[in-house]
Amino acid sequence: MHAGDHLGAGLSLKPEHLDDILALPLQQQSTNNLWFEVHTENFFVEGGPRLNYLSAIRENYNVSFHGVGGSLGSDHKSMVAHTKQVKALIDKFQPSLVSEHAVWSKSQGKYFADLLPLPRTQDALQSLIDGIDAYQSGIGRSILIENPSNYLDFVSDMDEPQFLVEATKRTGCGLLIDINNLYISSQNTGIDALNYLQQIPSDLVGEIHIAGHDEDPSLGQSLLIDSHAVAVATPVWQLLQQALTLFGHVPVLIERDANIPSFDELMSERKIAQNYLDQCKNKHSANISLKEEVSE
Repeated sequence: MHAGDHLGAGLSLKPEHLDDILALPLQQQSTNNLWFEVHTENFFVEGGPRLNYLSAIRENYNVSFHGVGGSLGSDHKSMVAHTKQVKALIDKFQPSLVSEHAVWSKSQGKYFADLLPLPRTQDALQSLIDGIDAYQSGIGRSILIENPSNYLDFVSDMDEPQFLVEATKRTGCGLLIDINNLYISSQNTGIDALNYLQQIPSDLVGEIHIAGHDEDPSLGQSLLIDSHAVAVATPVWQLLQQALTLFGHVPVLIERDANIPSFDELMSERKIAQNYLDQCKNKHSANISLKEEVSE
């Protein structure tokens, strides 16, 4: 059982929605399992309004920390300083889930401000394992690692599911499956998205992300961009349903990081995800009841 198994569908926490969130009636069933996710590095501050609004949210809701600057796959020299800041936030806010990306974004001390896929080689796998171990040791708890968006295909020693699963087995971390990233990768590089999901053991999956994407202005559908700037696309919703069928009830997070719409619009998307989760839970309960009847 993962730490966030009690969570339902969540949303990215945006400061412009703070008043809307605080005005939600907590007694309504529809909001009881609502949770919020933040990019951890946005709260590397000593005080001020950011920490204040996160504190206000945390009083009534579960939160998760999603890192974007760990560079687990390379250049781990600054990991101690980085995880020290992450741990301070974890100690203060006690998030239900902590996650990072299975990517690299630093080399020789230079930070590229991007989430770059790793070459799936034995050397890169070991570097990722070293990064995960350092991160988990630094914060004192296990994390989830997220699959990247792929824009180019390249020769590898192993498929991405094998690469990620091996990393989890050798570090004790779990997986955050980003369905939008997977869909983008399938369209850009030709991988079979359903086969990818089928290779992932369900007990490793602790969280799912969905988001919107855009077509490249010049190349159109042949190159999709992980923009988080539009609503979730129909094929991503469909892939989410397939993932929940395989993995069971897993917390689902709707990411939106640009062209931020109204809170009501995001809550409408959240309702769709929550409905899928409720259907998943109902099917699971029905299966348990059937098994109990058979065993009597």
